[in-house]
Amino acid sequence: MTLSLRRAQLADASALPAVERSAAALFRNDPELSWLADAPVTGVEQHQRDIDSAEVWVIEAAEGLIVGFLSAYTVDTELHIQEVSVSSGFQGQGLGRRLMQTALEHARSSGLTALTLTTFRELPWNEVFYRRFGFETLPFSSLDQRLKAVLEAEIAHGLPGARRCAMRYRIEP
Repeated sequence: MTLSLRRAQLADASALPAVERSAAALFRNDPELSWLADAPVTGVEQHQRDIDSAEVWVIEAAEGLIVGFLSAYTVDTELHIQEVSVSSGFQGQGLGRRLMQTALEHARSSGLTALTLTTFRELPWNEVFYRRFGFETLPFSSLDQRLKAVLEAEIAHGLPGARRCAMRYRIEP
């Protein structure tokens, strides 16, 4: 099957909630986090705003089917990854890695110094995946105000704080 990676277009926004919902099915494998498989996902309107004002890439399969996406935004000299999702039927094929590599190449060519993100600790498709990509898990005590605020907002929305972490990938000049 031919898969293409490209910048998202506004018309893609309607497909992204289904991709996110499908990707979240993995959380059923963790009893403490299984509720996330049925939790609300980002709505079409927010995806449209992100496509319009941030950095969003999609992976498209045959007949225009969107099977993965990455959404990020620039803060100062860092690109913050806010979401990476790959539909369950397409996971394990390196698509998440392709999306991350695209974000990294964009950050490098834009002269940015790092990629950042927040994620779940100790899950193979979260913290472990990003460590293999080259991200470093940051101790809470060393976080800047922005990353602390992101984690605190996630906790306020019901995510278990003990399971969350912030990570950074430093881009070599």
